[in-house]
Amino acid sequence: MNSIRQTLFIWLLSAILAAGALGAIIIYRNTLGEAGQFFDYQLRQVALVLRDQAFESASAQISKEVNDYDFVVQVWSATGALAYQSQPHSSLPTFTTLGFSTVDTAGGQWRTFGVPSRGYVIQVAQPMQVRRTQAAQLALRTLLPFLIVVPVLAVIVLVAVPRTLQPLRRLAAELTARPATALQSIDSSDIPIEVQPTVNAFNDLLGRLATTLEREQEFIADAAHELRTPLTALRLQLESLAAAKDAEERASAERKLAAGVDRAGRLVEQLLSLARLNPHRQAPHRLLQLDDLLRDVVAEKVLIADARRIDLGVTTAQSYSMSGDAVALRALIGNLVDNAIRHSPDGGRVDISLVSDAREGTLKIVDEGPGIEKSEREKVFERFYRGESAASEGSGLGLAIVKSVAEQHRATVELSDGPGGRGLAATVRFLN
Repeated sequence: MNSIRQTLFIWLLSAILAAGALGAIIIYRNTLGEAGQFFDYQLRQVALVLRDQAFESASAQISKEVNDYDFVVQVWSATGALAYQSQPHSSLPTFTTLGFSTVDTAGGQWRTFGVPSRGYVIQVAQPMQVRRTQAAQLALRTLLPFLIVVPVLAVIVLVAVPRTLQPLRRLAAELTARPATALQSIDSSDIPIEVQPTVNAFNDLLGRLATTLEREQEFIADAAHELRTPLTALRLQLESLAAAKDAEERASAERKLAAGVDRAGRLVEQLLSLARLNPHRQAPHRLLQLDDLLRDVVAEKVLIADARRIDLGVTTAQSYSMSGDAVALRALIGNLVDNAIRHSPDGGRVDISLVSDAREGTLKIVDEGPGIEKSEREKVFERFYRGESAASEGSGLGLAIVKSVAEQHRATVELSDGPGGRGLAATVRFLN
């Protein structure tokens, strides 16, 4: 289970224990070393103190002094004979060398120090076992405060970590208590600095989600409003068809009903396209040939253009490759071509061209319709806006779809007058 608290516990307690063990080992070894140096100092001082004494007259006093320190004093003559010994022992070291040395005997190791004095050699010895025991006791006394500190630090960690993570639990409780519709930002004033980037990112997500939901609610409301009109018209046309008195009235009513069904179908199709082109749900982009896509869309519109005797011409100077969503780009081209055909007069002309260079590809569609007033050319990209100068009925969604697709593909859309000021020219520029 991925838990920050458990991770902190494991790492902090492991670090404390590791540091405590390492510190204890270092302190213990240093203390032993320092204790050995201290005991060597004592050996040397005893030997130097005894160097100027007369052993025949001070034997009892010397024996009393060194017994208090677990030392053995030996005095050797120049011939190597033992002239004096402070106390009997089962296994005493023999004369070794001047200065410090460590001697192995049957009873264990001894630490000795020898110094010359008036034709004699004074040797002071101490059992290594005694030195080790005293050094270990001294080291343990040194480690005692350290051994107390380590458990105290562990307890502090056990208490501090849950308290440190308390803001996260409060944040989780706040989010759990929120209703599903509460998308306001989280107050980050009392949030720890380390958590604020996460909270800020979450607030940004909430803001984008609120914007998306607001747009969808507006879209649903607008769609319901727009669908109400064609559905009402269809009902009225059905009533007119049922009330027709002769074949001519029936045929006229049937034509109006068919046109109404076509308009309602186109409106539903565009509503679905606009919903599918939500910028937060766009499909991944893939490499495609825009000129091939253009020819496919125009081929689908040829029958509609022929029915009104509109000359639909396509010019592609060269192939143009780009990364994009084929379905979305098909919707962009289809809406522009369909608008051009619907707004052009019978027997008119629609010219479509695609040119490209190293920087961009340019798609241009020119019709011979009434065009759009300059004051309305920005507004027509809004959903359900038809414009006061619209020459034919429409849903007001075609250019909104075009704008949405263009934004997804980092393209720009521009509306301008056609050649000679007649008609409308729609230009889409795709940046390489």
